[in-house]
Amino acid sequence: MFRKIRIIGMRSSGNWINKAVVWRIAHIQERNFIYILSLIVGLAAGLAALVLKTLIHFVEVKLTQWVTIDAISYWYLIYPMIGIFLTVLFVKYVVKDNIGHGVAKILFSISRKNSRIKPHNSYSSMVASSLTIGLGGSVGAEAPIVLTGASIGSNLARLFKLNYKYVTLMVGCGAAGAIAGIFNAPIAGIVFTLEVLMIDLTMAYLVPLLISAVSATALTSFFMGGGVLMSFSNVSPFQTENIGFYILLGIFMGLLGFYFTRSAMFLESIFASIKNWVLRFLFGGLILGLLILIFPPLWGEGYTTVITIFQGGGKDLLNNTMFVEFKNNPYAILLFLAAILIFKVFAMAATLGSGGIGGIFAPTLFLGAIGGFFMVKLLNTFYKLGLPEDNFALAGMAGMMAAVMHAPLTGIFLTAEITSGYGMFVPLIITSTVAYLTIMRFEPHSVYTKRLAQSGELITHHKDKAVLRLMELKQLIETDFEVLLPSATLRDLVKAISRSHRNLFPVVDENGMMKGMVKLSEVKTLIFEPGLYDSVKVKDIMYMPEFFISPYDSMETVAEKIESSGRYNLAVIDEGKYLGFISRAVVFSKYRKTLQNVSNE
Repeated sequence: MFRKIRIIGMRSSGNWINKAVVWRIAHIQERNFIYILSLIVGLAAGLAALVLKTLIHFVEVKLTQWVTIDAISYWYLIYPMIGIFLTVLFVKYVVKDNIGHGVAKILFSISRKNSRIKPHNSYSSMVASSLTIGLGGSVGAEAPIVLTGASIGSNLARLFKLNYKYVTLMVGCGAAGAIAGIFNAPIAGIVFTLEVLMIDLTMAYLVPLLISAVSATALTSFFMGGGVLMSFSNVSPFQTENIGFYILLGIFMGLLGFYFTRSAMFLESIFASIKNWVLRFLFGGLILGLLILIFPPLWGEGYTTVITIFQGGGKDLLNNTMFVEFKNNPYAILLFLAAILIFKVFAMAATLGSGGIGGIFAPTLFLGAIGGFFMVKLLNTFYKLGLPEDNFALAGMAGMMAAVMHAPLTGIFLTAEITSGYGMFVPLIITSTVAYLTIMRFEPHSVYTKRLAQSGELITHHKDKAVLRLMELKQLIETDFEVLLPSATLRDLVKAISRSHRNLFPVVDENGMMKGMVKLSEVKTLIFEPGLYDSVKVKDIMYMPEFFISPYDSMETVAEKIESSGRYNLAVIDEGKYLGFISRAVVFSKYRKTLQNVSNE
């Protein structure tokens, strides 16, 4: 009885949704509905950002408010392991799905799954990352929030039966709203979506992205006021005579970004090789706890450390460490900063590798600020140059984003927006550009796209591959060919030619196995020889095609075979069984239609 009631309820719900979709189509123009939906997605993404950031910082403050600044706290060793353990249990027994690498997962969904993101990602990443980061995991909350916003956009768009083009747009709206809401930076949210997710830059896409980003920013600003994640208004004026030092900083950030990217990939592969999740958790959790115990700034997202730097308290980073007695020694501070630059990637990899959930956005900004502060401190200590520490820390954040994420524009606009002005625009552009050019000489892919590119699954950055991936091979198979048996005579072939509008004739046995094919152009001299009609067999004049297509080939492979073979028609054969032909003309026609569907008007 219960089963029947449940099924009826589900059908009723489905009917209600279908009626709503029909009403929307009849009463609201598609463009206007996209604007309305982008507003809803933006507000939802902003709310998700607000909830997660509030939860993380609430937990962090409650756990660390009693820690003294002049003594080592062994709770730093225990709390991260507890957080990761709870995260592992939640993911393994509640979610039962892989929810790590949020931005990479979005790129994969766009590339391989028609922008479909599982509904549980609308909440699971928030819960898991709050457990990991709130208890000290050395990762960021931005990627989980971006995945949450993208999931909200994807599932709402699919609920209202939108096509691939608009589902992808809503994924971008959710991502833009998430970034905008976290940092109170709507322009950075839009640029991140365009630059990292590679959403098309057209007015049809730009306006919904603007709506989502602004609505998310307005929501988080209303509830948080001046308490947004990072906001620095006291920034030293830019001085043109320091341009050379910003170029030097850009080179340093590019090299640091290269170290970070390669090290993260290498360490991740080491953790992945440990198949037992308990051993993986213990190994990673212990490494993380020890690193945080020795270097407390590695705790959590690291934004508290960044704010400390901008408030002129660089030496205070040694508080609550075994090095606190050296906090007034500039050389000890430099060594401490260098150690953080080296070991941050180890702390991040240990967090993620042991089962924690988070992203690399915050670690990137953290390393950028530490790296910029380290370089300017080094120059000022040894050469007494008097360079502004806050300016170089800010420029370092932009440069590190340009290097690690291959997103120089995002780095520029995000850093400019969190300073509440554009007084630093020139050094931000210089540092980001130089950092991007530096890392591109060593690493062509960002930390988000490298693994996808290695496995051939990255198509968001390649429009041609994206269109081919959306095409289905089975829909392109043509079967209106006259099929002949190997024992058929030339007379049978002539009759088939008279009935067919094709110039190819597949030869198939009684079991459907392809034995060869006959091309009209190669037998046209024989069809004018009636005396041979009964003596010549099809098996005597057929040939096996050199090139053919498997129904399991990808469309990229099909396109390559058509191009390399020079043929206009290729047979489709499934383990020897004849299925039909695919023609160059049909593939090209379908390609153009698909391109029109995914492009904007």
